[in-house]
Amino acid sequence: MSGRLPPWFKQPSADPQIMSNMAHLLDGLKLGTICESAHCPNIGGCFTAGTATFLILGEVCSRHCTFCAVPKGCPDLPDEEEPQHLLEAVARLGLSYVVITSVTRDDLPDGGAGHFARTIRLLHDNRPGVIVEVLIPDFLGSAEALETVVKARPEVINHNIETVPRLYPEVRPEANYRRSLALLSKVKEFDPEIVTKSGLMLGLGETGEEVREVMRDLRAAGCDLLTIGQYLQPSAKHHPVVKFVSPEEFADYREAGKNMGFRGVASAPLVRSSFRATEIYAELKS
Repeated sequence: MSGRLPPWFKQPSADPQIMSNMAHLLDGLKLGTICESAHCPNIGGCFTAGTATFLILGEVCSRHCTFCAVPKGCPDLPDEEEPQHLLEAVARLGLSYVVITSVTRDDLPDGGAGHFARTIRLLHDNRPGVIVEVLIPDFLGSAEALETVVKARPEVINHNIETVPRLYPEVRPEANYRRSLALLSKVKEFDPEIVTKSGLMLGLGETGEEVREVMRDLRAAGCDLLTIGQYLQPSAKHHPVVKFVSPEEFADYREAGKNMGFRGVASAPLVRSSFRATEIYAELKS
């Protein structure tokens, strides 16, 4: 699908000085963000609000998903000082809710789980009261790696299901739908108090019934929070946009999710995994 974006994607321009200041802070601390690496359309709003979704374990992914703008290839060794740098960024920005994600690191024995755990603990030890949400890869199904993250006790563990199982071979060739569902279930087995979260992209060629079936599978896996947004093609080399889903359809999915028992649902064209993460978490707690 080609042509202009529908009018509901229009957003106000961000202040160039604010964008520059945030970029300077991140560059100075050698920190990446998924906002930049994934070409997130909400980057202006988030940076203007003084927040970002931090990207750890480098900026090169070991997998080759066809929807994602993050560079693929052979990653460098993780920066051992990265957790400390992230802590400093959180302090400078005065964040009380921190969202952290990573590239997939199938090249590491634990998939980067230990690095996640060190970062979570450092934040909790040095920023009392901070809420930490982590968006993790599937760790190739390793229960040991997942338990390492769970034992660090982030308040929220997010793992995106991304799309319907029929499209996995085309969109997420190295991932496995059932493995991702099992990861979310396993979090609850390890620690029922941790909030679990997942996200879906629409417009890749899925049907409405397939989306609802995934939503039912996520609820059966004990998933608490759900985000649903529109896929936007990062470049001509990536998976095409098959359909622009209307705001009304997104509203229907939100209502369906609430009726299924999700404790918080964000569903709209510009929703992303960490979109208004503080608000959806507060919705769960209300």
